[in-house]
Amino acid sequence: MLNHTSVTEFLLLGFPSLHHQQRLMAITLLASYLVIFVGNLLIISLVLAERELYRPMYFFLCNLSCLEIFIATSILPKAIGNLLMDSKAISYPGCLTQCYFYSLLGSIEFVLLAVTSYDRYVAICHPLQYPMLINTQLCLQLLLGSWAAVFLATVVSTVLVARMPFCNANRIDHFCDSALLIKLSCAETQIVELIPFVASSIILLGSLGMTAMSYLYIINTILRLPSASSRHKAFSACSSHFTIVILGYGSCIFMYIQPSSQHISYNKAVALLNTVVAPLMSPFLFSLRNQMMKGALKAAWKRRVIIFRQHFSS
Repeated sequence: MLNHTSVTEFLLLGFPSLHHQQRLMAITLLASYLVIFVGNLLIISLVLAERELYRPMYFFLCNLSCLEIFIATSILPKAIGNLLMDSKAISYPGCLTQCYFYSLLGSIEFVLLAVTSYDRYVAICHPLQYPMLINTQLCLQLLLGSWAAVFLATVVSTVLVARMPFCNANRIDHFCDSALLIKLSCAETQIVELIPFVASSIILLGSLGMTAMSYLYIINTILRLPSASSRHKAFSACSSHFTIVILGYGSCIFMYIQPSSQHISYNKAVALLNTVVAPLMSPFLFSLRNQMMKGALKAAWKRRVIIFRQHFSS
């Protein structure tokens, strides 16, 4: 199919009912983006700087923090700019680029959530075998395999969308997404719609199934622990990850599987939850509720204070 599109830009509608609060929304999104960026960058810096965090769990956590930064960066700067400049436009190539990176990074995040749930399953259900089952080589293989598989699926979906003709319809509810772009096409979309749907369903449901199975075994193992303190400690080790899993999978399933008759504002609110609230909560959940992260943060802070005092006392 050749691309005979007459559309040179798309309009990101956002929340037109909040037109008079656009400056306030821009400031709120900017503050959220800065917290996401700084908070997740702090986690990455801690994992790289503290040798006690050189463990598989924190290796995956570091990668998840990178993804949170990239996902927010693919959406929020453009949204903030549109709100501040009273412009809703995004160029055709810019929209396709945003669509590609949002799909790629979001899919990778789901796969990594499944991988980290497997890591927690081995750590809690098979602690003695953990060093043999989860090693550096396996971590790298899982990471590279996840990127390779999702990269290919996302490239195919984005190329199919890019080859579709767009005649006059150019209004998008929140940000550029393949499902929304397909609805705007003026050509037959059944085949093009099917391929991204199958690819995203395999990624979403496959990773969700692996995550669910891991947590079923984890919960079963924890409930059989003899003491209440052991059960509490084990649940605490998984609570942060489980919260992010619920937010990520819950919002995605709601946005893409709900009936089309539902009010479109629900989709916009859920999209905001998926792109702002979840990445915003991640640094606090993974740092404030993790004893090793809190210990590493305190140790790093003490070293900086000592260096600061030595510098000014000399």
